[in-house]
Amino acid sequence: MKVLLADNLSPSCVEALNASGHEVVNEPGLKGDALTDALTREQPEVLVVRSTLVPAGAIDGDVQLELIVRAGAGYDNIDVEGASEQGVFVANCPGKNAAAVAELTLGLVLALDRSIPDNVIDARAGLWNKAKYAKAAGLKGKTIGVIGTGNIGCEVIRRALGFEMYVHAWSRSLTDERAATLGAARWRSPQVLAAECDIVSLHLAATPETEHFADRAFFEAMKPGSFFINTSRSSVVDEDALLWAMNEKNIRVAVDVVSGEPAFKKGDFNHPLAAHPNLYLTHHIGASTAQAQEAIADEAVRVVKSYADTGVVPNCVNMAVRSAATHQLTIRHRDKVGVLAAILDEVRKAGWNVQEMENLVFAGGASACANIRFDGQHDDETVACIRAHPDVLAVTLIQL
Repeated sequence: MKVLLADNLSPSCVEALNASGHEVVNEPGLKGDALTDALTREQPEVLVVRSTLVPAGAIDGDVQLELIVRAGAGYDNIDVEGASEQGVFVANCPGKNAAAVAELTLGLVLALDRSIPDNVIDARAGLWNKAKYAKAAGLKGKTIGVIGTGNIGCEVIRRALGFEMYVHAWSRSLTDERAATLGAARWRSPQVLAAECDIVSLHLAATPETEHFADRAFFEAMKPGSFFINTSRSSVVDEDALLWAMNEKNIRVAVDVVSGEPAFKKGDFNHPLAAHPNLYLTHHIGASTAQAQEAIADEAVRVVKSYADTGVVPNCVNMAVRSAATHQLTIRHRDKVGVLAAILDEVRKAGWNVQEMENLVFAGGASACANIRFDGQHDDETVACIRAHPDVLAVTLIQL
């Protein structure tokens, strides 16, 4: 298969894909029209990106694209709905950067507690101010609230427990049993959790449901002077509410992501929150460790190879959880050429829209069982026509 790499990836990714017999077009830095032009010119079956935006327009028209791999966990830089409309699979590489993001998260907590960046700035400016900086509270015995208990949230919990902190957690899917396994206390409301914790750290995916998750009500619930960390996505925070929290409640903040952050690697930067004395801002580097990038590259290669070898897409994010099928047709039949074609012809005549289909062959290869899930009306005449085929052994039709 031809694979277009549109971002900088580990050299091991290129080497592994080449070693597997794939044709690799390595063009890091493709953006906007340049990406669209490259897809049209190269006609790759697979596109691999990190931060590059992939709008629906880039995959419309005369392109051969079959799979987009996001070399990372989040995939909000890809128009997943547009990809789905074009029948293009979208996959990600979850969990491979979890340790890196968790390490930065705890680093930011330590930075807030010890005012490490301000210490360094003053020392470099020739100012000795031990009287100011020797007043840290310390982390042992503090309570941290972890919101979102996916791969990254769980890694943060592990490290927080290593600092002998008390961990409170919330996510929509978290159960008491799983929380106990993680060593955390589960809260049924993120606002109540925020009110109980000295530190709150967000680890949520960017979805329509999580947009401005941390809003004015959330910050109103937090303790005055507590810490707020966000190493997930900027969209989960209402930045106007965050500014209010810093000004009115002395909330101290460390974030790795902000709205409108630059797409370039180096250049001028301006953001209304960046100079606030209560905020530490890093350059969206949560996943940027050599260990994480190697792990992500390995996973991206695995996804491509699995699809090329088996047609199966690991970590696919745009398959329907449940199709629109209303009925299941099960046919046991002789494993001969043309049997399934004849069955599907009857399905077509009935106006049944096939949603899911599999054909399982019995040991020995003499017979097989086809399961066809479709959207349509029950039709005894069609069932009778299928049953009458000389190589059909049995037919059942059930409503789902």
